[in-house]
Amino acid sequence: MNLKRHYKKIYFPLFVFLFIQIANAQTVATDTAGTIVMGDMLVEGNHRTRAGIILREMAIKTGDTLSAALLAETLEIDRRKIVNTNLFITVDLIPKSNPDSIRTDIRIVVKERWYLIIVPVFQLADRNFNEWWYERKRDLSRTTYGVYMSYGNVTGRADKLRFLAEFGFIPKFEVAYTLPYIDKAQKTGITLGSSYSINKTTAFRTWRDKLQYFNSEDINRERFYSYVSISRRNKYYTFHTADLRWSYSKISDTIAALNPSYLLKGRTIQRYFQLTYSFSYDKRDNVQYALRGQTLGLQISKIGLLPTDDVNMTYFYGSYRKYIPISKRWYFNTGVRGRVSLPKRQPYLQTIGLGYRNDLVRGYELYVVDGQDYALLKNELKYKLFSFQKHFSFIPIKQFNTLPLAAYLNTFADAGYVKNSYPELSNTRLGNSMLYGAGAGLDIVTFYNILARFNLTLNGKGERRFFFNVSREF
Repeated sequence: MNLKRHYKKIYFPLFVFLFIQIANAQTVATDTAGTIVMGDMLVEGNHRTRAGIILREMAIKTGDTLSAALLAETLEIDRRKIVNTNLFITVDLIPKSNPDSIRTDIRIVVKERWYLIIVPVFQLADRNFNEWWYERKRDLSRTTYGVYMSYGNVTGRADKLRFLAEFGFIPKFEVAYTLPYIDKAQKTGITLGSSYSINKTTAFRTWRDKLQYFNSEDINRERFYSYVSISRRNKYYTFHTADLRWSYSKISDTIAALNPSYLLKGRTIQRYFQLTYSFSYDKRDNVQYALRGQTLGLQISKIGLLPTDDVNMTYFYGSYRKYIPISKRWYFNTGVRGRVSLPKRQPYLQTIGLGYRNDLVRGYELYVVDGQDYALLKNELKYKLFSFQKHFSFIPIKQFNTLPLAAYLNTFADAGYVKNSYPELSNTRLGNSMLYGAGAGLDIVTFYNILARFNLTLNGKGERRFFFNVSREF
């Protein structure tokens, strides 16, 4: 009898404990139905890139609990962020059940780019291909040649070394090194760079919205600048940058005589320090050719920090663009940007309106509309013809045997306005008036961020033109 009481004393509490545990297990199974617990993040194919650089882009972490219904969407968002590092040709995120655990591992399979690119340079010295083709009569002397080197992912931390040596129409030498993360938290980065260029044939003024050049065998302009930029990335899509640079420009007496406003007051030398703060929010699916997402950029810059500087200016710049997928093949995007600068009396060298880079109303590629302030609205509607990746097994170099290719038909409509406070200095016809442009075209997107655009345009002057443009990001 004492023995029975002894067994009851031992086994009864044990039985109660096991019953409670089974009941709890059943409750957990019910509560967690439809959820997935993240296991290990398994990075594959990163022969040079450090795994931390890839994992830094992912919101999903080991141990996270996620709704099964949201898994595919969440992985796709993380995949796009990894793609936008520009370190890989292809990126795949694949869930994988772990037989030794109730957790689900994630295979991160990447195919690295060819990071060391050394290419010969042969390009036009003009603002764009269209100005050279139509305005400069396809003059082959207006070309530069040399070599460009881009060594990406030097240490496996997404850093990049760039070097450019150009000769010909505009000799130029540039070197820059970017290290995106210098701290353990992978939030702070740095860029150091310098540039030196000389011009013999020089655009000394803008007249009737066209650049006017002075041709000479002597050096008419010399420019040098050096800079250091500190960047901060607290969140996935948010960037802060502080840029400090020193600039030096020297022009010939002839240029100063032809345009006393080039550096103001007939000066031939200009020196200044410049401090710029930039904020950007970039949540696009692809930074080179976005179809969904949005971007926001704000910038304030002070040119002339010391009493001895030759320039005293401040400008504000802002931009916003929204990319909207309408269906599986139709896409729309719209955006605005603008710039305001003070004071209004500025050196010609620092007076910036519409006509450079992508700040233009399409249809006005042949014009430069100078001014102190401007606003620009751009709209696009696109239709995807095709998009695929083709693997060529007979090409032995894996960084080049996968060819992504996409084509889009597009229509666009732009509007812009440039405020020129001193129109008599350039005899502008387009400044201080609304600019309109519209058209249709074809975009071709391929690997290593090469983008070719073929557009037929109509501008507010009634001019119809075919324009071609190609851009790339090594």
